Order: sequence, then structure tokens, then C-alpha cells
Amino acid sequence: MLRESPGMGGSGPQIDGAEAMSVLEWWLESGVDVLVDERPRNWLQEKQKPSQQPVSEPESARQDQTRMPDTLPLFREWLASASAGAKSKSKPVLPQGEEGAEVMLIAEAPGREEAAAGAPIAGEAAALMERMLAAIGWNLTQAYLANLSCFYSPGAKPTAKDLEDCAKAARSHIALAKPKRLLLLGDAPARALLGKSLAEARGHLHRVEGIRTIVTFHPRFLLDRPSDKARAWKDLLLLMDDDA
Repeated sequence: MLRESPGMGGSGPQIDGAEAMSVLEWWLESGVDVLVDERPRNWLQEKQKPSQQPVSEPESARQDQTRMPDTLPLFREWLASASAGAKSKSKPVLPQGEEGAEVMLIAEAPGREEAAAGAPIAGEAAALMERMLAAIGWNLTQAYLANLSCFYSPGAKPTAKDLEDCAKAARSHIALAKPKRLLLLGDAPARALLGKSLAEARGHLHRVEGIRTIVTFHPRFLLDRPSDKARAWKDLLLLMDDDA
């Protein structure tokens, strides 16, 4: 657990030995064995918003959000109901976290492991995601976790209409959750919310519902392709760099 500790020019998070080793393991796995930025970085410092106009979203991605619940608790109840588009043999996997989180993670649809655990990201992927967040000074309690579709449907592949419906619901979800930053994990969230593939969207700053947004790999993918962890690390740095 992160604890407030004085020193080094102000208060900030302090982690115990086990947590420090976990963060170090992520850095080493990512190939970060040297400094990646010559300037010191205070992750907790609030910076003024840049004066330039925010990066625009594709007009085609904007959806009519009428008829959606107007509070986060009601929206989560709606997600759990059949009205959210559940199909036969589907199992709901509901979001976790609090309104106003430091970062909201929107992952691809849950798999068998997530459905069994009842969590948006589960198993080894969740452990890796926790190390990724710790590497930039956060823990899971500071994040809001959700899936693009909150239902596990065995063997189902999202159609263009499914992505459109998911995007409409996700935009309402983001607006109600009010996160400070948004991290899209995987190809489907990128296509639904930005109209771009993962490869096209990575490495660039985006805005979704006015929220600073970055796209990176789902941790499940990184478990199979550890060589891409260095690229994911660069994405996390871009998420945190308010001067970008």
C-alpha cells in the first residue's frame, strides 16, 4: 500500500520493500535499466492545463447518450442488467473503483479468467497491470477498472454494431466516472472510442469525453509478448507527461 511520507521536497508516496521489488521487476522487464528522462519528474504535482486546444475526437465517434442512467451507481446497476445488451450464456463482469479516480482503465471484453474472478482484469494480467501502475506511482485503489463490454460471452466476436453500442455506453461510463486520465487497453477499445486500431492509436495523445487518453497493449498480450513491455512503458510515460 502507498503511504504518505515527508522528505525529498514534499510529501509523496512511499512503498515497502516488497512493493519496491515489484516495481523494479516491471522496470527491468521493460528494459528500463537507465534513466529515460533527464529532467526530474514529480508524478503527484498538479500542473496547469495547456492553453492549446485539446486533441479532437472523430466526429463519427460521438454518440447520442440519451436514455443512459445519469449517476454512476445507476449506470453500474444498468450494466448488470439485461438492458445492457447481455446475450445468452453471457456472464456480467462489473467495473471496480471509485468516481474521480486518478486513471480509468478500459480493457477489452473479459475472458474466462475475468469471468471466474468477477474482475475486469484477472490472474497474471492483473498482477502485471498492478506493477505497471506502481511503476508510475499508483496502485489499483487509485484506478477505476472497466471493460469495453462488461459481459463475458464465450466464443463471441464483436461486430461493428457491437462496437458502436459499446462505445456509446463507454462514453457515458467515462463521463459519469470522471477519471483524471484514461488508459485504453487493447485494440477493441481503441477502435470503439477512437475509430483507430491499436497500432494507429499508440504513441499519440487523444481526448475522450475531454479526458486525456492513451492507448497501450492489454497486459494479457504483454504476457505473451514481453518484448513489447518497453513500448508499453513509453505509453505510460506519455500518459503521465502533462507537457506532451
